[in-house]
Amino acid sequence: MTYDFRKIEEKWQKFWAENQTFKAENNSQKEKFYVLDMFPYPSGAGLHVGHPLGYIASDIYARYKRHKGFNVLHPMGYDSFGLPAEQYAIQTGQHPAITTETNINRYREQLDKIGFSFDWSREVRTSDPSYYKWTQWIFIQLFNSWYNKDTDKAEDISSLIAIFEKEGNQSVNAVCDEDVAAFSAADWKAFTAKEQQEVLLQYRLTYLAETEVNWCPALGTVLANDEIVNGVSERGGHPVIRKKMTQWSMRISAYAQRLLDDLTMVDWPQPLKDSQTNWIGRSEGAEVTFRVKGREEVIDVFTTRPDTIFGVSFMTLAPEHELVAKITTSEQKEEVEAYIAATAKRSERDRMADVKTITGAFTGAFAEHPFSKEPIPIWIGDYVLAGYGTGAVMSVPCGDQRDYDFAKHFNIPIPNIFDGVDISEEAFADKEKTVIANSDFLNGLPYKKAVKRVIFELEKLEQGTGKINYRLRDAVFSRQRYWGEPFPVYYVDGMPQMISAEHLPIVLPEVEKYLPTETGEPPLGNATVWAWDVKKSTVVNNQLIDHKTVFPLELNTMPGWAGSSYYFNRYMDPNNKEEVFSQEAINYWQDVDLYIGGSEHATGHLLYSRFWQKFLFDKGIVPKPEFAKKLINQGMITGTSAFIYRLEGQNTLVSRNLIGDRSVQPLHVDVALVNPSDELDLVRFKENPLYADFKDAEFVLEDGKYVVGREVEKMSKSKYNVVSPDNICQEYGADSLRLYEMFLGPLEQSKPWNTAGITGVHSFLKKMWRLFHGGDEGAFLVTDAEPTADNLKTLHKTIKKVEEDIENFSFNTSVSTFMIAVNELSAQKCSSKAILEPLTILVSPYAPHIAEELWSKLGHATSIVTAPFPKFEGKYLVESSKEYPISFNGKVRFKLELPADLSKEEIEAAVMTHDKTQEQLQGRTPKKVIVVPGKIVNIVG
Repeated sequence: MTYDFRKIEEKWQKFWAENQTFKAENNSQKEKFYVLDMFPYPSGAGLHVGHPLGYIASDIYARYKRHKGFNVLHPMGYDSFGLPAEQYAIQTGQHPAITTETNINRYREQLDKIGFSFDWSREVRTSDPSYYKWTQWIFIQLFNSWYNKDTDKAEDISSLIAIFEKEGNQSVNAVCDEDVAAFSAADWKAFTAKEQQEVLLQYRLTYLAETEVNWCPALGTVLANDEIVNGVSERGGHPVIRKKMTQWSMRISAYAQRLLDDLTMVDWPQPLKDSQTNWIGRSEGAEVTFRVKGREEVIDVFTTRPDTIFGVSFMTLAPEHELVAKITTSEQKEEVEAYIAATAKRSERDRMADVKTITGAFTGAFAEHPFSKEPIPIWIGDYVLAGYGTGAVMSVPCGDQRDYDFAKHFNIPIPNIFDGVDISEEAFADKEKTVIANSDFLNGLPYKKAVKRVIFELEKLEQGTGKINYRLRDAVFSRQRYWGEPFPVYYVDGMPQMISAEHLPIVLPEVEKYLPTETGEPPLGNATVWAWDVKKSTVVNNQLIDHKTVFPLELNTMPGWAGSSYYFNRYMDPNNKEEVFSQEAINYWQDVDLYIGGSEHATGHLLYSRFWQKFLFDKGIVPKPEFAKKLINQGMITGTSAFIYRLEGQNTLVSRNLIGDRSVQPLHVDVALVNPSDELDLVRFKENPLYADFKDAEFVLEDGKYVVGREVEKMSKSKYNVVSPDNICQEYGADSLRLYEMFLGPLEQSKPWNTAGITGVHSFLKKMWRLFHGGDEGAFLVTDAEPTADNLKTLHKTIKKVEEDIENFSFNTSVSTFMIAVNELSAQKCSSKAILEPLTILVSPYAPHIAEELWSKLGHATSIVTAPFPKFEGKYLVESSKEYPISFNGKVRFKLELPADLSKEEIEAAVMTHDKTQEQLQGRTPKKVIVVPGKIVNIVG
């Protein structure tokens, strides 16, 4: 019987689906284990072979844990809101829901073909109203909460109101806006309802504020930093500028210290933890107040080096700083405004990364030094960011290289305040070796003592205080898009009100256009009818809600990270219509035991998710402050790209080895048009509409062939180097794909794809099939024969190695172990069910289809999925005998099998009395006999 992998895989995929083989229960007596993949955005391109790498690894572990007797939750869903579907809608007029549904169906088809053990009964989609109902609900909880620094957690806004009513806000220790005015209980009671709401908005965990944002005019929306690459939008490559807009924000900064501290709770890769630590950016120092000469305004500056305050020779404000317009002199106004306009075209990420370009403008204003009272010129420069610290720095060029370069460029003085240090070539930044000089009362003090002294003196002057600062900024939560979660918000007298939870979800309304309105409102401004409860009612508080005539609705939508910040918890009880999840479900599953996904999400999804988890923990909604115990970042599968070479300025393509000194432009070409010997199929190339520009090109060939260039790059549709898993499954089978992706190398490392290499693992599967069938065409030959010692030895060393590999996530070495085991058992002509049955279970997590088929042939009526994992027994690896090489004067003459437990003396006696020894000695008495038990015997004559 031949190994018909197509028929086998189709059979078992159908069986698993019909029997819901992988469905997890919420109230099992078994111990739980929750395995999760970062859920995908369903793009129109579908999956390529790089995408399933992490999914295969997690699937192996999930299947292994089922064999170990665990109740395994292994769900899958889709992060299905996003800009690509909206852009497609703008271009074609097709509703994003239709595009998304089409793409999801394509993904599901591909995922099913690879044989994943997902519990599809728990599928979630962030764009489904039954899901984003709970995203909206969580937003309402955040709006109705404040962060109490005394209890170090989020609390209900009603408790804050109670404090205000009794004693005002002067004793409140909260995370809030910096410009909150002090008021008494009497003041609070005298405030109008609107004034009270304005105050509360300064404390809420989600709030409205005017914020500097990345605005993309072409896309008509705000972009997050991670959606911008090299100063342009990642999607479409459009210019991005900085501008101020009133936006919803999330007070993630309230959790900065907890986000740092709690990294010790989780087993996550250290580089990822380091990324989060650096992004949060905790620093200790002082906040210093500089007065602006001749004006009422002051400039607050946070510095980690208050000890260098006498080295300040200028101040630098972010171009967006609100004081710039107020303090700039009329003489400098034109220059400053031109500089601000130019800076607005650069993203914050570009400004942070670009340390070579030095630009700035003088405001014409001066600050006053707190101690010396000397005038300090105030500049603006784009190396200072409005959102970090106070958006202003006291520039000490002798101690900071950016300040040093700025001062050199603009001929600003660089006073030296370091004892015995040469600053003629560069700044001196080693604070541990610092001794302060030329600094009045700080002279002769080392760094730590100088910091304490200057903070003390600043506090005496009431111009500064010690402070801990974080780089982490509150997260902008508004997007001017259509395809996203609607906010459950309407406005009364300009103040935001939450739509009652009983009316959720606020369903995304239909619109005719997906672009902003003619008056500049977001796309939802095009909607005429909104509906949000089960009756499709448009009534709240017995009044018709029409954002154009009665109560304006929030027209922005939530960002993509909203729905992905709690999905792992919703999987625990995804069909619950009454609550985000039941306490019974969350208390059973608790948290994710194993999370696998890309490191690129370190400071986006993983940081926001930790923030929401901590908030839900504070509110008693989840039992754990961290949502994932262990996280593994899978590496990337790279593709071998192909390049054609066009002569600069000509429609001539030159073969790779004939370029020489000629100037050429390399262009990606679809790898499907290139054969294994790197020869471009010219006929198909010219027929391909992608390359219509080259239909009449001149081709410079070598030996009648056009040879392409090759380079290993990230596998990407844009590089035309993707390989579809569909083609691999069709030609070699899903089990071959699964084994090969694991065999490529360690899970965490990047690995190049080479389709030719898959033949090795495919051959292994055919050989394993033959082991059970006595040859290529043989019938099933597994017997009840007693296993031999060699059979048992092979089996148990395989059990030991595979279990160790899976527990250590070393999946690549397991594949090698399977190959060795099948080779050995084939050589031993093993047909024993006692050996082949446990071998089938061992292989099952990796190659589940062939394992299910063999398990069925072994006489089992149920799936292999929950068959107990074989137990390792060390006794079968203990050698009962040892083959000794017997040497005479260092040369091996014969080998002798002896019991493994013989003593040194017994080994020597057995060797010396052997016929072959006597034959070699021919009556001579050896000078000595060297015996190393378990290794060698050497007779020295």
